[in-house]
This record gives sequence, C-alpha cells and structure tokens, in this order.
Amino acid sequence: MATIAFIGVGNMGGGMAVNLVKAGHRVLACDLLPANLERVVSEGCEQAESAAAAVGEADVVVTMLPAGKHVREVYENEVFLSAQLGTLMLDCSTIDVTTARGVVEAATEKGFVMVDAPVSGGVAAASAGTLTFMVGGTEEAFKAAEPYLSHMGKAVIHAGDAGAGQAAKICNNMLLAISMIGTCEAFNLAEKLGLDPQRFFEISSKASGQCWSMTSYCPVPGPVPTAPSNRNYEGGFATALMLKDLRLAMEAAQKVGAPTPLGAESESLYSVFNGLGGAGKDFSAIIKMLSGEWKG
Repeated sequence: MATIAFIGVGNMGGGMAVNLVKAGHRVLACDLLPANLERVVSEGCEQAESAAAAVGEADVVVTMLPAGKHVREVYENEVFLSAQLGTLMLDCSTIDVTTARGVVEAATEKGFVMVDAPVSGGVAAASAGTLTFMVGGTEEAFKAAEPYLSHMGKAVIHAGDAGAGQAAKICNNMLLAISMIGTCEAFNLAEKLGLDPQRFFEISSKASGQCWSMTSYCPVPGPVPTAPSNRNYEGGFATALMLKDLRLAMEAAQKVGAPTPLGAESESLYSVFNGLGGAGKDFSAIIKMLSGEWKG
C-alpha cells in the first residue's frame, strides 16, 4: 500500500482518488472546495491538513488541476518544497505542452520521478475507473507510474517523452470536437430530409460514417441510452472543457506552424456555444445550437 497525496479532487479527480482507495492505497486529499473534500472523505479518502503536509508524507503525488499556471504554482511552491527525494509524481491535468515539459524537467532535476498523464473518458469513466491515460515521460517513469494509473483507468499508454501525453490529449480532443460537429450536422440534415434519427443511426453506425461520436456518444436521444443526450445533456464532458482543450490545440498548432482549419472552426463554434450558455452542458449539446433549437 502506498500513501498518495491527491491534489484536486473535483469532478474528475474525486472519482480517481476514490478508485485509488478502493485499490488499497491511503489517499490524502487536498482541494480548495470543502464540498469536494467532504465527498471523497465519505468514500474513504483522508482530508489533508494542507497540500504541503500531504506531500511530505506521500510516496506518490497526483495532481488534477484546471490549467498550466495552477500546475506550475502547486509544484514550484508546494510539491517540490515538501516531497521526499525519489517521490513519484503524476500530473493528470490537461495543460499546455510547454508547461508540462517544463514541470517534468524541473522535477527530474530535483531528484523526483514524474510523468504528465492527462486523461480521456469524462466524469463517468473517472468514477468507474475506465479512463484512458496518455503518458509522457521516460520509460523508467512510465513503468513506475503505470500501476497507479491502472487503478484509475482501463488503458495506460506511453505516448513518448515529457509533454507527449499532453500532445496526444489535445490532438485527440481536437479530432473528437471535429467529429462531434460533423455527427451533429449529419443528424440535423437527416432529420430535415425526413429520416428517422433511429433509422439513420442504424444505417450510419454500420456504414462509412461510423465514429465514436455517433456510436458511443450519439448527440440525439434514443440510439445510445448511456449518452448525455438522454439526460438533457447533463454530465459527460462539459463544453467549457472541450473549448479549453481546443484552445490548447490551437495554441500548439500556431507554435509549430501546423494548419488546422477544421480545428479552428470547431474552436470558433464551441466558443459561440459556450458564450450562449452552453458551458456546463455536455459538448454534444452543440447539436441544439447548430439546429437552431438552443434556448440558452
């Protein structure tokens, strides 16, 4: 059993922390919001006095934070100053590639072992322990991190050196956004042409238009009972988070000179939807904006 300091136990981090407890580890939870702490403590985590205190006791540090600036600040001001030499550090936040590389490099220079390990799968997968982890770091660091990540996910993939996990995440989510918008447009067009949505799903899900956005996350209610479209687009992967990932992708594309016209158009559309009140809805709810049915 390891002692794990888990910093950031919100919607995603909370489920992940609880799964580490279920795997037999002692988890010291840290979060700025008391409600988040209360929830995970009720499921077996221990509330830490502070991030520094938790890190000082820990064999492993896991962070799940909103943005690169938060990751940098927590590691520079708390984690690096309190951790014991050789501590394993896993940053599961989705942040920019440059910051991820910089923090991992700083950790390595200070004698720690660290990976960037952003996730795919959403809140339900975080709770169920079925996330996919895209991991950046040395082979040694990946092997050290893999057992802990496996307690929180169904797939743990070594993407490459430091920052490669973040690169894989933003490229994947750019593709997801593009495919979701295409899927929404196809369902809207099918409906206006008189096709029943269920019948269109039955055809396209077995034809060349098949994609994850259709078969696992169908944006119209009915065909995929577990999709957020059946719950008024509540839960799942919030539009605000998709927009964050698209902005990271566009920032990275600009830095390396990669043309991403569909990625840019997706960012623009999700930015509009976010501004119209769709921020908290699942990203598949953009179908309502594209069809003109969004009420805000």
